[in-house]
Amino acid sequence: MSQAVLGRILPVIVSILIIIGVAILRNQSRLLAAIIATMPINIPLALWVLSSGADFKQADMQIVTQQMLIAIVPSMVFIVILFFTARLGWSLVPMLLVSYAGWGIILLLGFWLGLFTR
Repeated sequence: MSQAVLGRILPVIVSILIIIGVAILRNQSRLLAAIIATMPINIPLALWVLSSGADFKQADMQIVTQQMLIAIVPSMVFIVILFFTARLGWSLVPMLLVSYAGWGIILLLGFWLGLFTR
């Protein structure tokens, strides 16, 4: 199997395994389910796919990881909004809608401020 095909299939397989892991653990340990749900799985997969490109250089790795540091902030805001809306007793759909809106606003703000270089 070529690396390109594996690079497209592997994220799907890993995502399915994570969903199964969370489903199995949700009744045994909410903490383990939360840890599995927030594991940095996409980061190594994305870096692997990007670095397997013919024109990808070490300097590109530095740029991508720097952008990841900035891009994680909207995701953290997403989780903070989820936490506070859960404390307010909101149901899941409104929690997600408001959290995604907050994520999008912070992401757009990052672009507007020029924090993303490419």
